[in-house]
Amino acid sequence: MDHGGHGGMTMDLPPFTLGRGLEFTGEPFFLVGCLAALALYGWAVVRLRRRGDAWPVGRTVGFVVGVLTVALVMCTALNDYGMVLFSVHMVQHMVISMLSPILLLLGAPVTLALRALPSASRGPGGERRTGPRELLVALLHSRYMRVITHPVFTIPLFIASLYALYFTPLFDFLMGSKAGHIAMMVHFLAVGLVFFWPIMGVDPGPHRPGYVMRMLELFAGMPFHAFFGIALMMASEPMIETYSDPPASLGVSALSDQSSAGGIAWAFSEIPSVIVLVALVFQWYVTEQRQARRRDRRADRDGDKELAAYNAYLASLQARSN
Repeated sequence: MDHGGHGGMTMDLPPFTLGRGLEFTGEPFFLVGCLAALALYGWAVVRLRRRGDAWPVGRTVGFVVGVLTVALVMCTALNDYGMVLFSVHMVQHMVISMLSPILLLLGAPVTLALRALPSASRGPGGERRTGPRELLVALLHSRYMRVITHPVFTIPLFIASLYALYFTPLFDFLMGSKAGHIAMMVHFLAVGLVFFWPIMGVDPGPHRPGYVMRMLELFAGMPFHAFFGIALMMASEPMIETYSDPPASLGVSALSDQSSAGGIAWAFSEIPSVIVLVALVFQWYVTEQRQARRRDRRADRDGDKELAAYNAYLASLQARSN
């Protein structure tokens, strides 16, 4: 495939079809990253199993599907089409920033790492040494982590990733090179992970908001996403230089492509909300069940001491009123 035109873009692509878009191209950076993530996760699960510890299958499935969604948009021809079609780029952006992070986080990679990483052995004098697990714990408790996972930081970052990127020259600059494009995609994935991490609440992190707060955090970012999509759909001229003149071979106009991109951004703002809400309600339900069981066990253990005390209290009131 010869590269020419817009800063090394692929210019001779045939009109987009899903079949063509999903052809495997094996973009090396993300392919290596995805394989490494799967290998490390697999190693950790096997390590736990050998030790006789269970690890929920659902978590493994969530993580694997999450990695596959990254590979799907980055290691296929979608990545080539995304350089010249705004609508395809928007699919990549939405998947990697809003779908992949949620699935990866449902896999609880931090919890898995904390359980699988070896602890440092104590030194000859019994003093603590630092091993991989201790380093991870220190990172989780660091001020840096507290800042980058705080909603005051993550919500504006999530929103700025749309507006500050697309509506400034930064986007065209990054799209001018393969490295810039990859850096942008890595940024989208990282922003999605720090935004959804405290909300999903599967992994331990510096912030553990309650369920209602998590839902509020989730909904704080979404209207901006929807509005961004609507702004693109309503625009009467191409708003982004990179996509202002699609190659003739694709057979699309810049405006209709931009309108499709806006529709994708708008529709996608709903999908994560639904997935996360279902996950949160389920977690909430499980937590409630667990607490109810704990209360029952406590009642069994202390022979309903609370109830007896309450009855005695009622009896004393009765005696007082007579």
